[in-house]
Amino acid sequence: MRHAKGPLLTVDVSERTATRTEIDTLLEQTVGGRATATALAHDRIPFDADPFGPENRAYLSTGPLQQSQMSFTGRMNMTSLSPLTDGLASTNAGGYLSRNFTGTGISVFEVVGKSDELLAIHVTDDGVEFEAVPELENALVPEVSEYMAETRDLGPEHCIAIGPAGENLVRFASVMTFDSRAFGRGGLGAVLGSKNVKCVTFQGEAQPQIEIPPVQMDVHQEAATSDDRMKRQGTTGGTEFINDNFSLPTRYFEEYEFEHAADIGGNAVEEKKYKKGSCSACAYACKLPTRDEETGLETEGPEFETVYAFGSLQGVGDIVDVMKSNELCDTLGMDTISAGVTVAAYLKSEEAFGDADLAHEVTEQIAYRDGVGDLLAEGVHRCHDELGVDDYTVKGMEFAAHDGRVLHGQGLSYAVANRGGDHMYAGMLSLEYSGELNPEGTLGKATTLVERENYAAFRDSGVVCAFGGDYVTDERLEALFDAEYDELLAVGAATVERERHFNNQRGFDRGDDTTPYELPDLEAAVQEYYEARGWTADGIVPDEAVQSVSPSAD
Repeated sequence: MRHAKGPLLTVDVSERTATRTEIDTLLEQTVGGRATATALAHDRIPFDADPFGPENRAYLSTGPLQQSQMSFTGRMNMTSLSPLTDGLASTNAGGYLSRNFTGTGISVFEVVGKSDELLAIHVTDDGVEFEAVPELENALVPEVSEYMAETRDLGPEHCIAIGPAGENLVRFASVMTFDSRAFGRGGLGAVLGSKNVKCVTFQGEAQPQIEIPPVQMDVHQEAATSDDRMKRQGTTGGTEFINDNFSLPTRYFEEYEFEHAADIGGNAVEEKKYKKGSCSACAYACKLPTRDEETGLETEGPEFETVYAFGSLQGVGDIVDVMKSNELCDTLGMDTISAGVTVAAYLKSEEAFGDADLAHEVTEQIAYRDGVGDLLAEGVHRCHDELGVDDYTVKGMEFAAHDGRVLHGQGLSYAVANRGGDHMYAGMLSLEYSGELNPEGTLGKATTLVERENYAAFRDSGVVCAFGGDYVTDERLEALFDAEYDELLAVGAATVERERHFNNQRGFDRGDDTTPYELPDLEAAVQEYYEARGWTADGIVPDEAVQSVSPSAD
């Protein structure tokens, strides 16, 4: 099976040490990306670790396709113990970092410990340098990029960074790259903040050589010549369709339809788009650089999830207001979904739906834990009682837009996902939106859900963009990774199982696999899922089912 190459680089910021460990055997079994990082996290993070403690570890990892020039490969994975969910979480981001990362010659970057001062870490093919950066305390993400450009001649494509939200341990803080691309879900920006790591740069020319088959050029050519609406409107292209035919959660889940959907949907976003945007080596160019001429506001996006979280869910129907919220989250370093849902919960508590100015004010307060922002920085699960609102989360993670109350298979997916209320964990939504799977009912969907979870876990290990599915077909995946499709799914299955086993050791069980709303036959459907996975009736992975495959952390 084709896999990433290069050692694990472990950086201990307490001791200011850097160690390279060969992990060829691990990479052969796990391919790269999420699977490799999850195996390392499972074996090297103590089961009783504090997400904000020095014993927690964060992993940045790449896959073999980042050695190609194929579209849909400009992404990377990040994994850690989440301060939002208290379980393992993986998230990925696009941009232009991956080729610079592989240029250092490594396949995985691991950071552990806690620095006694704010640090920038510089990784090259020659070694690692630690730089104290007290002048960057509470700096915005673009200010970090400007500093690195001035002092190191390195652009944002070389860097991961956190904003004030990460430094102030906002539980849904993002790790940012290329200023506007987010390792968003799970609060991994706060993990770096807890370690006093403001940014990490990557630069080198030691990229390992991995031979990628010619099918990569077929994918690239089709991506360049396709005429998908996604290339014009990103994920916002389906806003009105979803609103009219399914559900666009509105006013903190009180309503299922938003009367101003057209004003914040795909056409409204396309009108503000002023140039094309892409990720490294990708000809698909589905990103959304947008600008409002009247105010001069520029941002990248918003994508559909942000349109929902800062638009319909808050009762805000002006695309410029949503753009401003998007830009605030990017510069402050926060996940737009969790931030938007949390602000919507606050607006409900204040009976202030539609007040975009208040939403912007509170969003900024969250990043600095100022005033009510200190409460909201904990996320909905931890603050809903004080706000007097319902807890619309699963395992502490705020819901994505795709409404499990209408898409019951997606609702089941939310319930059992190791990551919580994240739509990307399995993607049942696409089958239910298209009609390929009846959106009503949960029974009989477990086998499909398991396959979707396994596929998504492998995709995040490759690493392949989720939007490349129509181009990177199952047959092409087999050719690209030199393996049968079932072998690829097995890598994904082992990854899901390691995540679950780790979380089980932290106390997660059947009681956590639920939703805050009723779904038909959910209890029985969850049992069907456990049976399909081979887990116990309590949702526990037997110890003997998970073997250590990673080098010791000692």
